[in-house]
Amino acid sequence: MKIGLTRAGLGDIGSDERFIELAGTYGFQTVDLYGFGIVERNGADGVKALLAKHGVEVSSCGLPVEWRTTDEAFLADLPKLHETAKAAAAIGCTTCCTYILPSTDLPAARFMAQAVRRLRIAAQLLGAYGIRLGLEYVGPHHLRTRWANPYIWTQQETLELIDAIQLPNVGLLLDSYHWYTTEMSADDIARLKPHQIVHVHLNDARDVPVAEALDNDRLLPGEGVIDLGGFLRALASTGYAGAVTQEVLTQSPPTDPVESLLERSKAGFAKAFAAAGLQ
Repeated sequence: MKIGLTRAGLGDIGSDERFIELAGTYGFQTVDLYGFGIVERNGADGVKALLAKHGVEVSSCGLPVEWRTTDEAFLADLPKLHETAKAAAAIGCTTCCTYILPSTDLPAARFMAQAVRRLRIAAQLLGAYGIRLGLEYVGPHHLRTRWANPYIWTQQETLELIDAIQLPNVGLLLDSYHWYTTEMSADDIARLKPHQIVHVHLNDARDVPVAEALDNDRLLPGEGVIDLGGFLRALASTGYAGAVTQEVLTQSPPTDPVESLLERSKAGFAKAFAAAGLQ
């Protein structure tokens, strides 16, 4: 498995070029990008040279379509998805991800039908560029009642959605925070096949009752109460060999220097992987 970074939890890290440079400096092997202005600025060959210089790969990008509201909004974003997929493929990024909120103001059955249809179209377009689509369930309790109707918030329900989409390039984005807040076990991960896992996020939780853990109040890996060793050990047992990427959502931007946060991140990853017996 490769250790990676998102921008979440790192404050103002600067341009994507700087992000890639810092990731390499602190020993991270991958980064997630949310847009591809870096390709427009440098060209695909320039970006690949920059990545090679710093020993970094682009592990994932965000799905740039509004699939949760109207058909008109979804269809209007498809050209953007085409451009994103083209740019991602040009620099070797083979994963695109989106999250599924655990409640909705729409009737749940209607929303499910819309989600299957729209995510299938998105996955078909991504698949034409050799890109997989990762779907992330969201576990924190406060979001399960944030909107009128309960929807999906477990690994099994997300797997059922993936089965309904019926495309081989669709799988799970596993997040240690959502695994923790849905109170699943390491065995739930260990039962997965490697092709079912598209991408992984790593983060930690405060020492509060699980039902009170807020989605935007996470900690850096190794600084909280999640059994990250068990999470990673189970993940490794599936044969997953992709990126494990830090994503730390916070209520306000961190005020510590970026370099300090990256040092803590590096130490946290080392602690978690050592606890898993993977270092």
